[in-house]
Amino acid sequence: MKRTIGLTLTAVFGTFALISNSVRADIPDLKNSEADEIQLTHTPEGYDSLLSHWYAENIVSSFDAFFEDFIDLDSMDTLQSDIPDSVYNARMRMIISPIQLGYNDIIKRYIIAYTNKKELMSRIMGLSQVYFPMIEEELVKADLPLELRMLPVIESALSPTAVSRVGATGLWQFMYSTGKTYGLEITSFVDQRRDPIASTKAACRYLKDLYNIYNDWTLAIAAYNCGPGNVNKALKRAGEEAKTFWDIYPYLPRETRGYLPSFVAATYAYTFHKQHQIEPVEPPVPLSTDTLNINRLMHLEQISSTINVPLETLRSLNPQYKLDIIPAVEKSYTLTIPQYDVTRYLEHENDILGKDTIYLAQYLKQGTQPSARQFNITSITYRVKSGDTLGAIARKHGCTVSQIMKWNNLKNANRLSIGQRLEIYR
Repeated sequence: MKRTIGLTLTAVFGTFALISNSVRADIPDLKNSEADEIQLTHTPEGYDSLLSHWYAENIVSSFDAFFEDFIDLDSMDTLQSDIPDSVYNARMRMIISPIQLGYNDIIKRYIIAYTNKKELMSRIMGLSQVYFPMIEEELVKADLPLELRMLPVIESALSPTAVSRVGATGLWQFMYSTGKTYGLEITSFVDQRRDPIASTKAACRYLKDLYNIYNDWTLAIAAYNCGPGNVNKALKRAGEEAKTFWDIYPYLPRETRGYLPSFVAATYAYTFHKQHQIEPVEPPVPLSTDTLNINRLMHLEQISSTINVPLETLRSLNPQYKLDIIPAVEKSYTLTIPQYDVTRYLEHENDILGKDTIYLAQYLKQGTQPSARQFNITSITYRVKSGDTLGAIARKHGCTVSQIMKWNNLKNANRLSIGQRLEIYR
């Protein structure tokens, strides 16, 4: 296995004790006993639980509400601010960008919406400290405006596993066809639309292509949302003099009419968050990471069970692996792990690889994959006796109850019949 240095997120925010309290406060729907358990469990497994709850309650709910709160502002006429237009206008002029951000009454309403929703913006600000360093690096490599880093805020509320109602997926909300066009691998095992680095590189190529078509960033941003076909139709309806987003505004789909104002407002809120008393939350995710090249089929549980990295942590750092499997058969794939676990991984690599038959047998037992031969899979048939339980059988054969259930398509761990045959892999 070749080790390479990949995405490194260097900032570390606070202590896990503080995170525990902040997460508990952010999950009002949890029962008191559940909240107490989360708060008091200061172990790797406890942090795993914190991470899982934090994603479920904060990121997912943020994404579900995002378009209602920020893109389609049905109630925006009722939003008010004590800040005069002259202040907003002056602040917008301070943001020097190749993108024509501008300021008008529509943008003002979106700015008020973004700066009034402090809780959601605080979460996004926290996540920006995780993803923006990587996104900015790729934008610089592609010679694109850094302000485009706000697009995944508008697209997904910075959630790499976000899926829209129409199937757009990931930070940049790629549809299947567009993702494939820009080289993202999408299979039963891997969805690179959920890979923060791969999807960002693809988004940079797509944005550059759109800009080359329109030579105007406001039109390119609109086309990113609704597709160049809809932008071309709007340009035709608006007439030959139309050159920018605002020229074709009345002819765009409803959602896209709110897209550029949202982009501008998010840029404003990010730049002037302190003036609006918006502070980032501290996301309980490993922020200092390293990447390894994996060239052998591997299950994430092989790593988790060997060096005690919580499985949910591995999933959060590698969201592109849909079934927790790295399908490195004909080519290598990357694995991102906490930086402080790299040495332990390398020290125990043989032990990790030695667990392939335990965790991968369910995918290889039919022998349909060309890689099955290299794993030397063997199995035994166990006949259930009186008094047997799956737990006892699993302990006897050095595996887990869940593995036996998967290998034998069992739905209920408590329903065994005397004489029943169980296939167990070694």
